[in-house]
Amino acid sequence: MKIAVVTGASSGIGREFVLALDKQQDFDEIWVIARTREKLEALASETTSKIRAVPLDLQKRESIYEYEELLKEDNPEIAVLVNASGFGFFGPFMERPLSEQLDIIDLNDRALVGLTYVSVPFMKPGSQIYNMGSLSSFQPVPCINVYGASKAFVLSFSRALNVELKDRGIRVMAVCPGWVKTDFFNRAVTDDTVSYYNRFYTPQQVVKRALKDMKKKKDVSVCGLPVRNQVRMVKILPHKLVMKVWCKQQKLDK
Repeated sequence: MKIAVVTGASSGIGREFVLALDKQQDFDEIWVIARTREKLEALASETTSKIRAVPLDLQKRESIYEYEELLKEDNPEIAVLVNASGFGFFGPFMERPLSEQLDIIDLNDRALVGLTYVSVPFMKPGSQIYNMGSLSSFQPVPCINVYGASKAFVLSFSRALNVELKDRGIRVMAVCPGWVKTDFFNRAVTDDTVSYYNRFYTPQQVVKRALKDMKKKKDVSVCGLPVRNQVRMVKILPHKLVMKVWCKQQKLDK
């Protein structure tokens, strides 16, 4: 049985990956993972592939092992894994509860590593892994501190794993967009700490670019020429200057 697995599938970029993958190739099933079963099952009316809803709270470590047991029971071939679950908060580090900061790391990093680790044994040459990073993967970001650092981890992990899995014929790519219009902001924005957004992209644009870049065998996908130019700039400029510009844009007066 050939399957795709998509986390964060109930909305945003994860949901768009489900729809795009369904159109791109044939799967016996697409396993969709998020916390709400109803939202996952609703995807069945929008796809030709069979949707298997797997409601899991990936912030809980035991969910990784529940997912692993499902794989052992069905023994599928995972052709595509998309780790799209994630969230963050805007605001000063010390003004958010520690529990929330740790939850970001648990979902954005620990769950991503766990899902990847237990999925790889079920992959064959030609399989693909998409890991959701961010433009903030490339630079330190005051007042999006832990989220940005968690995405820097995703970028480093993905690029290194792509090298490690080369002999198995499995490709790994970090998807690192800038601002994207999703429900992410409903949770992230609690005040006006971050108020300047230079440009937005849609989930459809991000996923289209990611699928294209995977075919080109890239290990990083960045949607939009202006964002790619920004990535090039932050690679050469001192991060102290980059952070100063960011703080000036957001009127943080740091």
